[in-house]
Amino acid sequence: MSDQATYYGANGWLLELGDRRIVVDPWLTGPLVFPPGAWLLKGELPQDQPVPEELDLILLTQGLPDHSHPETLRMLDKTVPVLGSPAAGKVVQRLGFERINTLRPGETHCIGDLSVRATAGAAVPMVENGYLLDWPGGSLYLEPHGVLDPELLSRRVDTVITPVVDLGLPLVGSFITGATVMPELIKRFQPKTVLASTTGGDVRFSGLISRLLDGGDAAQSAPQPANDLAFVTPRVGKPIPLSSEQR
Repeated sequence: MSDQATYYGANGWLLELGDRRIVVDPWLTGPLVFPPGAWLLKGELPQDQPVPEELDLILLTQGLPDHSHPETLRMLDKTVPVLGSPAAGKVVQRLGFERINTLRPGETHCIGDLSVRATAGAAVPMVENGYLLDWPGGSLYLEPHGVLDPELLSRRVDTVITPVVDLGLPLVGSFITGATVMPELIKRFQPKTVLASTTGGDVRFSGLISRLLDGGDAAQSAPQPANDLAFVTPRVGKPIPLSSEQR
């Protein structure tokens, strides 16, 4: 089976890498509510997404509900292995998952010939995770807030999943910095493909924070194709083939 990625909207992906099916930060059904309540921020999907079957791994970058969405996680088989940040590990432990491994930035976990290295991600407020995945057919880097771990050395990575815009709040500043980090991300990894993530899928937001969110120069700063680098804006539910070229 060829490697491919399918977008669920927001931060969620299904990665099919070799013979492994990995769901990343799934939000498939129900509202997304941040504490202390919907008055602050509430997200709603345009439609529910099917629950993926025959999963080999649940990969979680953060413990916040837009990455470790409790209602979605309750729908998943509790025997499926979970790999996540320490904060995400606490969420799935409370939900009854049986096989949990947590990683801090710099640590690596292997599942057969798949290597997953945690990288330093967003500080929300504790530093959460991005991930660098390597398997015989390719490599992939993902981080949902546009944070690039300064400890990561330059190397080739086939596919990068990242936000491609900046998003922030007045007086607080940007908490998604995809556009800002993009030049360094491309320089560091020289990817063949960049898949836009985090702000897609036509999610509807309401609440106080939704009225304050500032997209900044998102339209102007969206990246343009260069050389043989492909920027892809994914469509929800449509698989995207991943390059298997060995470089």
